[in-house]
Amino acid sequence: MRLAIWAVLCVGVLPMSAWSDEGMWLLNDPPTQRLKEKYGFELTPQWLDHARLASIRFNNGGSGSFVSANGLILTNHHIAADSVQQLSTPERDLYRTGFYAKTLADELKCPDLELNVLRDIEDVTEKVNAAVKTGMPPAEAFAARRGVIANIEKESLERTKLRSDVVTLYQGGVYHLYRYQKYTDIRLVFAPESAIGEFGGDTDNFEFPRHGFDVSFFRAYEQDKPVQSAHYLTWSKVGPKDGDLVFVTGHPGTTNRLETLAKLKHRRDVTLPYNLDRLRAQEAMLSQFGGRGPEQARQAATYLHSVANARKAFSGQYQGLLDPGIFRRKIEIDGGMIQLASSEQRDEAQKAEARIAEAQRKLRTFEIEHSLIERGDAFRSELFTIARHILRLNTELSRPNPERLREYRDSNLDSLKQTLYSPAPSYPELERTRLQQSLSFMAERLGGEHPLVVKILAGKSPAARVAELIEGTKLADVAERKRLVDGGMKAVDDSRDPMLLLARLIDREARAVRKRMEDEVEEVERQGYAVLANLRFKVLGRNVSPDATFTLRLAFGVVKGYRVDGENLPFHTTFESLFKRAEQMENRTPFALPKRWIDGKSKLDLKTPMNFVSTADTIGGNSGSPVLNREGEFIGINFDRNRHGLVRNFVYTEEQARHISVHCRAILEALTQLYDCSELVRELSGVK
Repeated sequence: MRLAIWAVLCVGVLPMSAWSDEGMWLLNDPPTQRLKEKYGFELTPQWLDHARLASIRFNNGGSGSFVSANGLILTNHHIAADSVQQLSTPERDLYRTGFYAKTLADELKCPDLELNVLRDIEDVTEKVNAAVKTGMPPAEAFAARRGVIANIEKESLERTKLRSDVVTLYQGGVYHLYRYQKYTDIRLVFAPESAIGEFGGDTDNFEFPRHGFDVSFFRAYEQDKPVQSAHYLTWSKVGPKDGDLVFVTGHPGTTNRLETLAKLKHRRDVTLPYNLDRLRAQEAMLSQFGGRGPEQARQAATYLHSVANARKAFSGQYQGLLDPGIFRRKIEIDGGMIQLASSEQRDEAQKAEARIAEAQRKLRTFEIEHSLIERGDAFRSELFTIARHILRLNTELSRPNPERLREYRDSNLDSLKQTLYSPAPSYPELERTRLQQSLSFMAERLGGEHPLVVKILAGKSPAARVAELIEGTKLADVAERKRLVDGGMKAVDDSRDPMLLLARLIDREARAVRKRMEDEVEEVERQGYAVLANLRFKVLGRNVSPDATFTLRLAFGVVKGYRVDGENLPFHTTFESLFKRAEQMENRTPFALPKRWIDGKSKLDLKTPMNFVSTADTIGGNSGSPVLNREGEFIGINFDRNRHGLVRNFVYTEEQARHISVHCRAILEALTQLYDCSELVRELSGVK
């Protein structure tokens, strides 16, 4: 009965037997009962195992999937863009013109891309919680928790040789150990022209109807041979129809649905306004830099896309938190859970919420400083990031593994060094522009006479300070990075590299504000949320999925159009509506179709579905996630949400909120008719 009451509280006026499609579900705790009751679908362990082993995490922030037995991988063009840019040159702009490798020998090795496939999950909650004793001060509790997690990860890595990450779920209520097969030899197979990969640009971003051919292909290698993937997704011949049940397996980044009211208000009043200011300033800078010429536009393209996308997403979140209805719903949901608890449980929950609220009051006093100097918002430079890693890597390796900062634990070192030693090109002019803007932003936020600003600028203007940093550093040279790491602290201490000296100059203050964040906020929140999570489990069981953590999740929903502004929108667009959209916008950027598409229009079946929507619960990080049908076949690839779905960070809604995917038929039709990709099409079709 308690579960039925909770269903009413969550979905409002729906009958007790109704379930919504909400949930980014753990694959070791799937919504089997919900799917059976609502859709008559039997979710079997075999179906889940196949989907899990075919799904891929892109460590640069997205998802993908194996789509052939020969290690072929499909993801979004905007997830592939960073690698495509790294492989481009001023003379060969693959991002603009596209790329296809007709043979294995033509495939291009990516400089620093790491992909992960989830092999298994182990619940380590008891091990982690046993290390934290009742009554421990927060700083001591944080150190104990950090130590036991480091030991669990190291033991697992040494025993299994798999990447091992302890993941915090329910904000501290549960801890799971995720083990991944890691692939680092990744090669580019196909990418379309950016004009069609990101058709509509910022104008159509988070909108529907949509017409993006947001796809790219890679291949995973081991020992210089393509990975033989036993688990890969077979291609559906028909794709989704209106009303079909569909599934999304991917790696949603972050949601905040289980946060307290005090935490959400802090996001509304402090965190989001700061981030929006930061992103708007970066977007203006990158737009101006790209306007200097074609080469500058090429260099800035992926940064600009990322920043503009984040700015629009955060804007949607902010508008959501300005809606009183969102907070009313949050109060109703939390209040409904409290009503089902005992008086003793309610008292514990109120104390936990009070501790979390107090942590927000403390956070307000130093969050911006933490964001600027520890998160690195004041130092938007790849070369500074490298300098900080070199400094901290040498410092942290002198300490026992359990006492190190998380990113320098033994379990993370291989991934860190792959990034640190990446041969990806560095662009001094872009580095200079980005760093000058971020230092100026720091001064704007803290004030010109703030001790940190005075210390960092060292008596110079941001432009002059950046000039000496960029012109004097040698860290663009991978050999120099390796020399400094291999030489240990002596090499670092002896170095006069100005970027390394800057990292050293502010390291004490950065570490201090990080420690405040860990001890005064994160640990206090973790303990408070653990109390609330345990209450939720006692009252409701595991019928509420945890917030997203950039780990593999299963979402489901139905293919369904929606009504907006008095208009009924169908569930899909077509190639025909793509060409109409381009014509309507007079073929101007970002609606200018590539010449290949204009010349090849007559070859296409214009009735082919292009993009489609469903109610499945997705968020940022799901980009590149495969969309599957009941049989587990590939029917599409997720690449965006509509604007009504931006509020899903905080509450789920399916009335108008939709995720957007490229239709499987559109991919094959375009590859077959417009691109000289016969071998790729045969591989996708399973033809040997």
